[in-house]
Amino acid sequence: MIGDTGRVESESTAQTAATGVRFTAADEEKRQGVRRMKTIATGLLAFATLVYALATWAGSAGWGSWTGYVSAAAEAGMVGALADWFAVTALFRRPFGLPIPHTAIIPTKKDAFGRSLGQFVGENFLSAQVVRSRLAALGIARRLGEWLAVPANAERVTSEAAAALRGVLAVLRDEDVQAVVGEAVTRRAAATQVAEPIGRLLGKVVADGGHHGVVDLVTVRAHDWLAQHHADVVTKVAIKSPGWTPKFIDHQVGERVYKELMRFVTAIRDDPHHPARGAIDTFLADFAVELQTDPATKERVERAKAELLARDEVQELIASSWSAVRTLVLAAAEDEQSELRRRIQVGVRSFGQKLATDERLQVKTDGWLQDAAQYVVETYRAEITSLISDTVAGWDADDASRKIEANVGRDLQFIRINGTVVGALAGLLIHTVATAVGG
Repeated sequence: MIGDTGRVESESTAQTAATGVRFTAADEEKRQGVRRMKTIATGLLAFATLVYALATWAGSAGWGSWTGYVSAAAEAGMVGALADWFAVTALFRRPFGLPIPHTAIIPTKKDAFGRSLGQFVGENFLSAQVVRSRLAALGIARRLGEWLAVPANAERVTSEAAAALRGVLAVLRDEDVQAVVGEAVTRRAAATQVAEPIGRLLGKVVADGGHHGVVDLVTVRAHDWLAQHHADVVTKVAIKSPGWTPKFIDHQVGERVYKELMRFVTAIRDDPHHPARGAIDTFLADFAVELQTDPATKERVERAKAELLARDEVQELIASSWSAVRTLVLAAAEDEQSELRRRIQVGVRSFGQKLATDERLQVKTDGWLQDAAQYVVETYRAEITSLISDTVAGWDADDASRKIEANVGRDLQFIRINGTVVGALAGLLIHTVATAVGG
């Protein structure tokens, strides 16, 4: 059985490539069913013929008037069976191979059927009104929201999204993405004026006193550095003294300078209202205004920005940022317990719950779906319908006929059987009425 199925599928694949019609193992089973029903219908015709012959012989032999009724019923059954056999056969082939007009309808009218089917689908299934009304009746947004709100479904969506993300990242070449990212960031940064935004930001920071923490940090670090490098500072000052001064004088000057520096830095560190701090505040506030209003300052900042962007180190940093982002995203996508996947899952469930309960969001989402479906239908209706007609036109006529017969032929054989039975009953009724009227 398995071998036969494989052989049928192999043959059907080759046949599909040659004719465009695909025959499967299920089609072969249907064709066997059609053959069985043909045998039954033909056997019923043969039975009616035998009954007619015996009834006719019995009538001529004087067996009684009942033979006339049987003969009439059998004769009408034969006529009905033959007529229906002709009608059913004429759909798929020419009876006895004779060129009778209006026979072999499916093979000869295949292309017209394909065009009619495509037109029928386009007019009745691919119209904007039908699509919109059908989508509106389905309530897709509400159903989608209810489905997404289920934890298991949200987890499944998250897993599929993570797999898709990993696939995309695996396909992308690092050097291509790095080039695109570097070029995009550089072009965007070069086209963006930074002086005024920096000035506004700096002005806001100064007004809020946000820079005080930086000043505190600098003064503390300066004090600590001076405390750790006492000898170095004294030596540096002594070296800069005139050569004609005695050494001990140079050392004393160095010590004096060091003490004054320590006193100054300590005073700034410990006194929040030190004049030096006020001077820093004034300088930063004035500089913030200049960044926003002074053309010369703006030009210097933009020139410094351009020089900074042109440095190889900056370009390498921009390009390498993709590798860092890619590594982080891949690791988060693969880890089922990562914060990224957890947040995506929570977001999916939250969106599902909102979509399932918020009628305004449902109406808006359904409207988007309907608009998208209408656009697809109106834009690609001709391509969709032509796909149907072109596919049917590409089928081999005889193979298409066999394919259709395999799927509907079994029911058509019942027409032959019913024709035999109904014909026999009609013949019996007609003979009965005729005998009764004729006396």
